[in-house]
Amino acid sequence: MKGPSQTEIEESLTCQCGCGLTVHSCNHLQCPSAIPLKGEIAEHLAAGQTRAEILTGFSSTYGEKILSAPTMTGFNVVAWVMPFLAVFVATVAVVAFVVRWRTRAVPASATPPVEDDVPTAERRARLQAELDRFDG
Repeated sequence: MKGPSQTEIEESLTCQCGCGLTVHSCNHLQCPSAIPLKGEIAEHLAAGQTRAEILTGFSSTYGEKILSAPTMTGFNVVAWVMPFLAVFVATVAVVAFVVRWRTRAVPASATPPVEDDVPTAERRARLQAELDRFDG
């Protein structure tokens, strides 16, 4: 069985020089953090340690901040779940708002009765009388 590669472990650790990159991708030429960490990783791999053992060792030495991704234990679960939960809640809120907005009932007083749409002879006569009164 093939063991972990050095690059794989370097990508799992954050460089401590302040660049915010992983140990593998740190671009400082004489980085005071990445270079010694790469040597330490090589020593652990030569000793036959697994990826989990190496990462646990670095985490206990440097703290959890050295890991490039939060672990799935304890309070860190929130870091994994919260973004998806926020998107889900926002989507539900928008859908509920749109559905409610589209199905909002029109007030009864705003819609005229259907019979008002068809002019009758009596209405025409009344309209003509009103128009004559204003013209006269």
